[in-house]
Amino acid sequence: MHDNEESGPDCGCPRTVGLDGEGPAAAGRRRFLRGAGLLGVGVGSAGLGLLGAAPAQAAGPEAAGGPGAASPKERKDKGRGRWQPDPDARRFTVVVMPDTQYLFDQDRLHPAPLEASVRYVLDGGVNREDGTDDNIVFLAHLGDVTENGLPVEYAAATKVFGLLDDAGAAYGVLAGNHDVRSSTDDRRGSTPYLETFGPARAARTAGYHSSSPDGYNTCHVIRAGGRDWMLLSLDWRLSDAGFAWADAVIAANPKLPVILTTHELAYADADGRAELSDYGRQLWDRLISGNDQIFLTVNGHYWPPGRTVLKNKAGHDVHVHVANYQDRYYGGAAMIRAYRFDLDRNTVDVSTFSPWIQEIAAEERNALAAQEVELTSDVDRFSLAVDFDRRFAGFAPVPQRPARRADDLLVRDTVAYWRFDDGGGDGSAVSPQQVVKDLAGRGNDLLWQSAPGTPDSALTWSSEHHPDQPGRGSLLFRGTRGPVRGAFLQTGPTAPLNRETFERGFTVEAFFKLPADWDSAQSRWSALLSRWGTSGEAGKAGPGADADEPVVTLSVSEAPALQWCVYPLGQGGPSTCWGHQLPLDRWWHVAVVNDGKLSRMYVEGCEVARNPATPAVGLTTLGRPWMLGGYSYAGVLDKVFHGYIGDVRIVKRPLPVGEFMTA
Repeated sequence: MHDNEESGPDCGCPRTVGLDGEGPAAAGRRRFLRGAGLLGVGVGSAGLGLLGAAPAQAAGPEAAGGPGAASPKERKDKGRGRWQPDPDARRFTVVVMPDTQYLFDQDRLHPAPLEASVRYVLDGGVNREDGTDDNIVFLAHLGDVTENGLPVEYAAATKVFGLLDDAGAAYGVLAGNHDVRSSTDDRRGSTPYLETFGPARAARTAGYHSSSPDGYNTCHVIRAGGRDWMLLSLDWRLSDAGFAWADAVIAANPKLPVILTTHELAYADADGRAELSDYGRQLWDRLISGNDQIFLTVNGHYWPPGRTVLKNKAGHDVHVHVANYQDRYYGGAAMIRAYRFDLDRNTVDVSTFSPWIQEIAAEERNALAAQEVELTSDVDRFSLAVDFDRRFAGFAPVPQRPARRADDLLVRDTVAYWRFDDGGGDGSAVSPQQVVKDLAGRGNDLLWQSAPGTPDSALTWSSEHHPDQPGRGSLLFRGTRGPVRGAFLQTGPTAPLNRETFERGFTVEAFFKLPADWDSAQSRWSALLSRWGTSGEAGKAGPGADADEPVVTLSVSEAPALQWCVYPLGQGGPSTCWGHQLPLDRWWHVAVVNDGKLSRMYVEGCEVARNPATPAVGLTTLGRPWMLGGYSYAGVLDKVFHGYIGDVRIVKRPLPVGEFMTA
């Protein structure tokens, strides 16, 4: 359903007195109120009253608070100067507020819910239980501020928005079809809306960038999460000039991700599946699809709420959301939707709630209000997975950390350092004659090895690498099983590393990536790094010992998860560190650190949970080679790694996280 003035009574939508001069339609409005259960409870008089018999909560513009609430002046003083979101915090919130028109309808003026939402925004979204806040950086109203676009309606609404002005807040208010003549576009000229929320006022808001010449379209650029973001507030109907302006302002800021808000773009069915409206299709074809910077759109106008994901011309996701609650109790009670961005989690958590109702003690809410405190359907409360760096890479690639000289990585006691950025062109095969030099200069060079029947393309050079990796390349291993096929590398028979026991501790580091086609059935328990020689040959027969497994291995389980399984000196059984399940098609850094007493595994510099508390001193050796990408069982090659391996370093002492190769 929607609030289109030109819809007839049969659609169940209220027709308005409006600026189109269509005349009153009391029957349509009464039909809506009866369907929402509001008739007979004072909707057109003193107010509905969240406190049952005490309707003062909605008594009019002069009574914006509940019992014991601060006066409007006190709340204004509280908010003044408090707009201080953290521009660099990795978590921040953009708030949207859809259609508030039933709160500002001729003489039916109820600003209390709107003021409560504004206070919530000015407080930063403070959680009253734990004192944390949402770090709110912007408030976007989605249009239809008023029901009829009348000066008296704006006079009541503007007082509330004045709280935002006094605090220097960043916000945008666009025009909906009830704010202006619905048959006009953004060239319509002066209106009460424009006189209230035009460029002169917008220019005083934080983050203001520009307005279209007609004044009906506004651009803000805000700082959040350590980068700039564009917020576009677009009119109910764009003219050709409006489309040109929006295109131009995006083109003039080619590296900014864009959140687009407008009144009409998409509508949803009863299950929350959103589709573009006829006008929304124009917006999509003429503006959104061709501007890859637009990754999120939010519109009001229609109910019920809904969402969908569309692919733009660049093949990237655009999240399209519908949010409108005017059909619900108390005209939506100035319901707001919080988009909580978490750049570290690559997630946007979305929730929908009414701060006005939340301010009332639970035992004092009436039956209808109690149902509207927070909406929890899957179109009102949900999370979006957005890999921000990858999604924005086409227009704002993250600057890559430059390569570092090998000499800079040779910290004290480095016994081996291998990197793969100068062996061959991207995709070219590693030949059997090639040698990967030990850049530590200790003679621990790596030589080509393979299983019988392995094709030449089984081991290739690659330009892929972890963003924090010192070298700019890697090796791509293509191991398979049944029978075992694949090529790998290993140290020479006389390499000093083969005899090293690391009694005083060690640090083993590697960069790696498991590709999207990694198959547990084929590749589980293959190894990034392993040592020839079985525990049985080494005389290990303690608890948990497997006589056929190698004395040292850094493997990938079926999960896939990392496992460091070694046989320390002076004990019969193994010592094992476990990582957690790792998503595919992503680069990782792993480090295993032993301080001469205990071993600890770190993934991306973070200690994992499943590290043993039992002693583990040194590494057992039979004097045989180390393998990169190979794994033996019962003394024979059992598996070859499937994936990418980047820089590998072994140091003969424990390193702090600040000295890892990612530092």
